[in-house]
Amino acid sequence: MDERPNILFICTDQQRYDALGCYGNPRIQTPAIDGLAGEGVLFEQCYVQNPVCAPARASLITGRYVHTHGLWANGVALPPGVPLLSRALADDGYDCGLIGKLHLGPAFGGRTEERLDDGFRLFQWAHDPSHRSPENQYHRWLEATFPDLYAAALTRDRDQGDGALTFDNMPTEAHYSRWVGEQTIDFLDRGRDPERPFFLWANFYDPHHPFIAPPEYLARYDPAQMPRPIGHLGSLATKPEIQRQITRASYAGHARGYADHSADEIQRIVAAYYAMVTLIDGEVGRMLAALVQLGLARNTLVGFTSDHGEMLGDHELLLKGPMFYEGAVRVPLILRWPGHLPAGARRSELVEWMDLCPTFLEAAGAPPLPGSQARSLLPLARDDADAGARGWALCEYRDSGHPYDPPVQVTMLRRGQYKICVHHGPPATDRPRTGELYDLAADPDELTNLWDDPGSRQIRVELEQYLLDVLVATEDRSAAREAFW
Repeated sequence: MDERPNILFICTDQQRYDALGCYGNPRIQTPAIDGLAGEGVLFEQCYVQNPVCAPARASLITGRYVHTHGLWANGVALPPGVPLLSRALADDGYDCGLIGKLHLGPAFGGRTEERLDDGFRLFQWAHDPSHRSPENQYHRWLEATFPDLYAAALTRDRDQGDGALTFDNMPTEAHYSRWVGEQTIDFLDRGRDPERPFFLWANFYDPHHPFIAPPEYLARYDPAQMPRPIGHLGSLATKPEIQRQITRASYAGHARGYADHSADEIQRIVAAYYAMVTLIDGEVGRMLAALVQLGLARNTLVGFTSDHGEMLGDHELLLKGPMFYEGAVRVPLILRWPGHLPAGARRSELVEWMDLCPTFLEAAGAPPLPGSQARSLLPLARDDADAGARGWALCEYRDSGHPYDPPVQVTMLRRGQYKICVHHGPPATDRPRTGELYDLAADPDELTNLWDDPGSRQIRVELEQYLLDVLVATEDRSAAREAFW
């Protein structure tokens, strides 16, 4: 019997770091995930490598930065032949499975995402609840399990009111999040190869917009009691112009902006967002209970995280895009591995989301991926004396969401107590060069932009210089040098 650990990788979509009780939020109800944190290691400062889905997910599965792996925007395919975490684990004897979203290639307009050489034996792909691809496995399950609900959602007239049934507002028993839970438990119970360790990537789509949850979960949250957004009217006056554009219309004009919502609407969005997370928490609880019931818990490394955050009204902004506030780029990250990692530990060091790639490989006893630029989190999680810390985190936006004209190119560096966001100008784009600089120790809500502050000029210069060095250090020089010339 192979004694290497199983790996259950639970990933949500668009969940900011503070949307969990274990991260200090007293209003949200997440007992299962809080319990997971109490039995494992919680990383307080985990930053994604891009604030939108596909580039961030490509960094995770390759262990590479966005400027190295090549998937620079949603709708761009990951280049063929790039080594992948799941393929490496499969080649090393792991039984690999995917449930839910993958997003390593174009899927807009009902397209079926092109399959990579990913190593997944189980491939229960469903980009999102409403995606009309014939390969949407959630739709196939819904049609087989709840045929009346499936038919009603499929034939819905999009001009109907908010009360119309859609794939996004299914009741709990037919919800996409329930489907992820059901498929995960089925894999654990009877779908895996019992002679091999498994790697299962279970992907929830919530709490991604649209902000909809079943009534019984919405009833748990009073919008009037939800936290008010960070910032105040006019707080974007000292921020880059693109943010004032986004507050009027999100997604380069493809979605309503913050300014197009009333204060009450924003509070209802926050309440629905919390309700979506609580629904996920219930499914995570069911997954964890299944591990116990099946005798798998002690030899399973469980990871819980999200691919990026959500602005949720902070700084007069909604959704995601070229914004690098904490709510957008900082995500939850919890690792539980009984007997190997301490219980109830918290780590405050800066870590990067893509570090999960070598973390899982090290746990499996496999070597890092060729060209990987990430670092295993296991030494830090164990608090090894020689664990070391990177000391900085890099996040890059290369017109990565809906395209703007001119394109928006932004690079963020977090180092120490400071965060710098360089909004690039010519020749990267025809937009004027500007930026943001925040002292997170003195200004954790990122209200005061120090970019043009004369008293902060020296730290800005030092951070810009260090960012340039980081970009050089993270270039892809993995090709072997065979001779002097």
